[in-house]
Amino acid sequence: MELHRVLKPTGSLYLHCDPTASHYLKILLDAVFGAKNFRNEIVWQRSTGKSLMSKRLPNNHDILLVVQKSDDATWNESAIYIPYDENDLPAKTAAKYSKRDPDGRRYQLDNLINPNSNRPNLTYEFLGVTRVWRWTKERMQKAYEEGMVVQPAPGRVPRFKRYLDEQSGLPLSDVWTDIPPINSQAQERLGYPTQKPVALLERILAASSNEGDVVLDPFCGCGTTVHAAQKLNREWIGIDITHLAIGLIETRLYDAFGEDAEFKVHGVPQDIAGAQDFFDRDDRTKKEFEKWAVRLIKAYSQSGGKKGADGGIDGIFRFGRDKEHKAIVSVKGGKNLGVAMIRDLDAVVTEQKAQIGIFLTLHKPTKPMIEWAKGAGTFEVEGFDPVPRLQIVTIEAALKDGPRTVDTPLRHGSPYKKAAKEQDTTAQGRLDI
Repeated sequence: MELHRVLKPTGSLYLHCDPTASHYLKILLDAVFGAKNFRNEIVWQRSTGKSLMSKRLPNNHDILLVVQKSDDATWNESAIYIPYDENDLPAKTAAKYSKRDPDGRRYQLDNLINPNSNRPNLTYEFLGVTRVWRWTKERMQKAYEEGMVVQPAPGRVPRFKRYLDEQSGLPLSDVWTDIPPINSQAQERLGYPTQKPVALLERILAASSNEGDVVLDPFCGCGTTVHAAQKLNREWIGIDITHLAIGLIETRLYDAFGEDAEFKVHGVPQDIAGAQDFFDRDDRTKKEFEKWAVRLIKAYSQSGGKKGADGGIDGIFRFGRDKEHKAIVSVKGGKNLGVAMIRDLDAVVTEQKAQIGIFLTLHKPTKPMIEWAKGAGTFEVEGFDPVPRLQIVTIEAALKDGPRTVDTPLRHGSPYKKAAKEQDTTAQGRLDI
């Protein structure tokens, strides 16, 4: 009901679920949006059948339920086509576009005769044939000179060369089998259990929104929707309740778009006093504190609790030309700091075959800690100055300067476009999506 309230008349809602819940949720959507505003049940094949089942068939698809706020909802027909793959054309398409230019371009000869026989201004003789044509004589002559109008034989009706690579492609249906899921080898994989492929969200946003529109994902998880919105030049709002999710999204955007990805995070500490309060609340927040802290330098939280010589690796990020190098992050929020913590981090960096270790601390490090870090050597990426192998970074500095407090070359990929600016609420205290 809240999503219906904030949705613009031009907006759409896509609800992603599995088949065990889709029929219940369809009834709820009908109740909130009205059955007349239901548009599609899209089946997305997310995997292949894994094995023969003794009592039922294997589950290999998810459901996308699509509703629109009104008949004025945005719908971009140009976005609902799949480009042709000339190496895997449907049989009918291959037969239709069977002719080829000397350069290999596929084409068919299409009709140039006007279906309306009563068009005196388009009735004329061309190449010895008089007909009611689709085009004016001037346009016909120009196309002929450019080689786009062909007469198969003297006296035959001229025809137009229509190229396959200029066509929209195959129209989408409500069954999507061409977008693979995130597998264990996928380059975009973040380890988040419900991660969706960016291509899936790009298709949705391209079909139902335009550049500059606002996209809301109220359960944004690892941020695939906001990543796609950023890439397609939409403004966006993402909501989640865990620091793990928020940290993943921040790091993901930084890795993909660099510091051009401008956004504001609400509901997290904004200064050192807030950070100290977060740490001091109770023991249950310590892990949440660590997840929050690693996001300050745009590292990925290690929520699984990987063990090392220091009792745990709190974060990891990669750097280098092909992201071949690894940095390990250790977070300490307590006041009792000692050189043993830096020695432990040194051992973990060696054990994990990492190149750099980052010690992220809420309080100032001791002099022996600083001296050990200085003596731990450097690491060099070819073409760049050597950087310290062990780096001590205070949370106060990270709050101020973010990932720039960490000295690592080639940290993120090439930026795409500017991110969305934060939007103000309306006079009614609401934001239209």
